[in-house]
Amino acid sequence: MVVPVIDFSKLDGAERAETMAQIADGCENWGFFQLVNHGIPLDLLDRVKKVCSESYRLREAAFRVSEPVRTLEALVEAERRGEAVAPVDDMDWEDIFYLHDDNQWPSDPPAFKETMREYRAELKKLAERVMEAMDENLGLDKGRMKAAFTADGLHAPFFGTKVSHYPPCPRPDLVTGLRAHTDAGGVILLFQDDKVGGLEVLKDGEWLDVQPLADAIVVNTGDQVEVLSNGRYRSAWHRVLPMRNGNRRSIASFYNPAFEAAIAPAVADQGGAAASAYPEFVFGDYMDVYNKHKFEAKEPRFEAVKIVAGMVCTNK
Repeated sequence: MVVPVIDFSKLDGAERAETMAQIADGCENWGFFQLVNHGIPLDLLDRVKKVCSESYRLREAAFRVSEPVRTLEALVEAERRGEAVAPVDDMDWEDIFYLHDDNQWPSDPPAFKETMREYRAELKKLAERVMEAMDENLGLDKGRMKAAFTADGLHAPFFGTKVSHYPPCPRPDLVTGLRAHTDAGGVILLFQDDKVGGLEVLKDGEWLDVQPLADAIVVNTGDQVEVLSNGRYRSAWHRVLPMRNGNRRSIASFYNPAFEAAIAPAVADQGGAAASAYPEFVFGDYMDVYNKHKFEAKEPRFEAVKIVAGMVCTNK
């Protein structure tokens, strides 16, 4: 099995119905799909690859003395002394920094800020087009998902970008690239390395490669889309494996609800009933729980927020 690859340009043509069905399949049965012919200029993607790779080169020396590297070196040294060692399960082999509208961006290389502002603007538009397709497939009014994320336009959605590199790892048996998790937010758009693999998604109990594909944008659904769809779309578990060879580049952009937005199911459950296993909650409250339990089962996170929501209602 391979993660679905969808020609997004066909959404506006004679094959629209088939394309919409492919998007529905990706959302319902995978939680992941890849978009080609998505409308983002290829020269812009080339510039993004260049500035992000150059940015990492400026950070590479710092990564060599980072905690993951020191921890792995200590394990290897202990092994050489004949001691029994166990893989590290609470640390990731990655170099990361975040971009959003209100934080400080790298000024080196010089083209970084301009390129990434242009890229993020394109990604945000693409995310909203994908969300409109989800609305239609779920039988919702156009813009319903965006309205939920923005509290009906009262707040801007949170749109963040995580720039990651997974450098070559000499002992991938002792450390993870990125631990298995589901994403907390809404719609995630990933521009992954087109040569170095390592990203896997859990499908029917089996870990499958999200195959590198030149100039594609990988889309996955987060926990908030699962709630809004009343479980019809499921956020998928995924992870990144460390690689002995190759420096994996990964640029993930997150179209998430505003922290003030109230999230609740927008459709009936799959049996047609109005009741739902998902509570209504404020996204900021969910993030408080998620940040403490990101790598644990997601169902208790929903329950924890449900308890918080109940306490809030009681205290009003």
